[in-house]
Amino acid sequence: MNKALELKKIAKEIKECKICKKGKIGKAVPGEGSPNAKIVFIGEAPGKTEAREGRPFIGRSGKYFRLVLKEIGINEKDVFITSPVHYLPRRGTPSKEDIEHGKTYLKRQLEIINPKIIVLMGNVAVQGVLGEQIPIFKRHGGIIVRDGRKYLITFHPAYALRFGRGKGLFKKDLEKKLTPSRN
Repeated sequence: MNKALELKKIAKEIKECKICKKGKIGKAVPGEGSPNAKIVFIGEAPGKTEAREGRPFIGRSGKYFRLVLKEIGINEKDVFITSPVHYLPRRGTPSKEDIEHGKTYLKRQLEIINPKIIVLMGNVAVQGVLGEQIPIFKRHGGIIVRDGRKYLITFHPAYALRFGRGKGLFKKDLEKKLTPSRN
């Protein structure tokens, strides 16, 4: 299977999906990165900058996220970055319906990439992948194993930027669980 081609097909489907577009604005943000990624990062939904450019995590919190990756020695070209909702919701936080629908594409992306670990950044990512509410503050930095996959629970980078304590915890979670010298 040509993973890159399969991911492009899914990206095209997302761009053409009327359900994905309903109640949303901007360009589709289907995700980007290596089709052979060992690590997949999952956020919430595109922000304004992402919806304007069609790329994930390039706004303020995205710049912070990418900086943290660099600081802990992870090359962003070696990972895949996506979210359960691929368009900017008009009302901010994605609805349960948005998340549920987006899971169909996200699940297929994960099956194609087949990463070693999936990093769930925030509540929407957890709900979009695991289908449940998990208290991030209590469970951050922990690994959950489901259906043969490993999931790292951590904060969304926007939370880390908003709350000083979150910055250190976010970086520590990633560094502790994702860098070879720390595992």
